[in-house]
Amino acid sequence: MTDMPGARRLPRSTPEQQGVSSSAVLAVLDAITELGELHSLMVVRHGQVIAEGWAAPYSSDRVHLLYSLSKSFTSTAVGFAQAEGLLDVDDLVLEHLSDLAPASPDANLRRMRLRHLLTMTTGHDEDASDRSFSRDDWARAFLALPVEHEPGTHFVYNTAATYVLSAIVQRVTGQRVLDYLRPRLLEPLGIEGATFERSPQGIDTGGFGMSVTTEDIAVFGQLYLQDGVWSGTQVLPVGWAAEATARQVPNGDDPDSDWAQGYGYQFWRGRHGSYRGDGAFGQYCVVVPGLDLVVVTTSAIMDMHRELALVWEHLLPGVGEVRAPDDAAHAALLARLDSWALPIPVAGAASDVLAGRTVEFEANPWTVRSASWASGDDADTIELRWDGGQARFDVGHGGWRSGVMRLGEAVDVELLAAGAWLTPTSYELRVQLPAQPHGVTLRIDVDGAAVTVEGEINAAFAERHIRLVGSL
Repeated sequence: MTDMPGARRLPRSTPEQQGVSSSAVLAVLDAITELGELHSLMVVRHGQVIAEGWAAPYSSDRVHLLYSLSKSFTSTAVGFAQAEGLLDVDDLVLEHLSDLAPASPDANLRRMRLRHLLTMTTGHDEDASDRSFSRDDWARAFLALPVEHEPGTHFVYNTAATYVLSAIVQRVTGQRVLDYLRPRLLEPLGIEGATFERSPQGIDTGGFGMSVTTEDIAVFGQLYLQDGVWSGTQVLPVGWAAEATARQVPNGDDPDSDWAQGYGYQFWRGRHGSYRGDGAFGQYCVVVPGLDLVVVTTSAIMDMHRELALVWEHLLPGVGEVRAPDDAAHAALLARLDSWALPIPVAGAASDVLAGRTVEFEANPWTVRSASWASGDDADTIELRWDGGQARFDVGHGGWRSGVMRLGEAVDVELLAAGAWLTPTSYELRVQLPAQPHGVTLRIDVDGAAVTVEGEINAAFAERHIRLVGSL
């Protein structure tokens, strides 16, 4: 057991001692950070961490939202439940959820098995997620949808299918997936502080919403690489790791795509004999068994295909047998990792143009109504109001200040903020959610009584550009 999230559990080594070039690790770090916003990187070779780093304010002890990398943990819960005789991957879905099904299920729904949920071959012609999650009861909505293809014959990525697996695990175990995994997986691996979002029915969302630290992801990948064995103990059911990560179904025919090499039980097959759990915006747990290698990233990168390609392009050529020490290259890598930080605004001027004043905004898609401003020597204080909520937080000068944003009635989200006047009438504000990939950079321009706010969200499923127009 560990006493804090992110505690070290894997031994440390240098890249060269484990047959990897420090220059190759530095090259992949530089290439990905040029592509977008990388938050952490951990490289494990022969079971030893050879490189690790976090872009401040991200850090080793902070959990990070996994998005769809959560699916691989939910799959693992299915493996435990099968080993304990509570279910079987070849069970029919309706054996477990008949009370939620339509009165007269169609033939394809009656044929759907847990295996089809695991392999994204439920038979739905399109992803069922939006149509399921827009209803109050997600599992009931999923089962009410038409199933156009015979299960097992048509691959389509389907996050709602993973949620149904979570619902079934909860039914057969009497526990949320997170609680069920705790003594079986999390505690043996020393994973503490993990969280999982829940549906309106109190069921772990399964296909998204889990948060753990970077090293937690690495030990999870290493456990699968070691065929479910950790510290000499068989943690996963015997044979589950190989079965779950095998190419269970085809999902494309492009030899150059890491999304067309087959799919397992909530694990993607990839090029170079790899497999991985992955989540939106570059939450990666990449395992390359042939090289005894695990690569973990957390990030806010829109082009996930390119991010993974950069790992193959820059890191793999530097992976081989034991190398002679390269002190200069290793020192350069350590210096880069030690100084790694997200940029923050740098002051270019001083201004009191917004001090003690409130901006009222015109109608906008984000329903932001107003922003009040208080100036200080070390920080500014901003109070935002929008339809259904408000947030008051400090904005550090030359460094991050911690604050809380309340969403809905009782959901508090930690945020970090930094800002500076670039000119007497232009202010740059950066807000980061340190437990998530997301952040926003805004420029506030004041022209007399007119105020314009413009900027970008670093990564999002929809519109990233923000523009607000208001007046003092």
